[in-house]
Amino acid sequence: MSSQPAHDTTDVPPVGADSPFRQEHAVSDEAPQFVLPLVVRIEKAEPPARTDALETAARAVLVLLTDERAHGEGEWAEAVRDWQDARIRKVVRRARGAEWRKAGTLPGVTVRGEAAEVRVFPPVPLDGWPKELAKLQVSGTDLDDPGPVGAPVGADLPVLWLNPGLDMSAGKAMAQAGHAAQLAWWELAGPERAAWRESGFRLAVRTPPRERWAELSGSGLPVVRDAGFTEIAPGSCTVVADHPALRARL
Repeated sequence: MSSQPAHDTTDVPPVGADSPFRQEHAVSDEAPQFVLPLVVRIEKAEPPARTDALETAARAVLVLLTDERAHGEGEWAEAVRDWQDARIRKVVRRARGAEWRKAGTLPGVTVRGEAAEVRVFPPVPLDGWPKELAKLQVSGTDLDDPGPVGAPVGADLPVLWLNPGLDMSAGKAMAQAGHAAQLAWWELAGPERAAWRESGFRLAVRTPPRERWAELSGSGLPVVRDAGFTEIAPGSCTVVADHPALRARL
């Protein structure tokens, strides 16, 4: 998936020092490629709800980005820098039972939602997955919501809006939601980041009516454009990151 924004950022107010919008990233494809692994726990008897899994995956990405081990001289810092210098790839795999327990022995962070559990790991080379993760399946992450999703969200809650015209597996949508959360994080200034982190990275994932998608995707908010490696066509707009602080700048 691409980390390029779908809008011109020349008039965007000051953003985080690690934002890729501060520099030219045309050479990102020339750098060694890394991937951020996420593993969602899907037990046969009690799989998580789809929206819960998407929201938990998005929060997991933010938790890793703010982990002290991902900064400065931290043990994950070099891997995170290498990953962010290339394409911002994320891959979601599933695990249950003994597979989930083995994945939990690797360095990483487990983030829990209402019922969903997602473990995020420091970035690894595209062709260098740990064996405990490499054998996990990407397919089979199809999840459903037990009832209608679309409860109203307050104006102060960040919302990741999914493109209603795309059919994505839960695993694909989890990766896209994580990417949208990351784009929003990059554009936030320090105090805005601190407030989001203090809230526990509260957010919602929703699918807007088709007639509203054009408005959202053309609003100037961060938009994820997928690179087209799996499931959908290259350049597809998948998610809009609607953070209140960013909305206020429009």
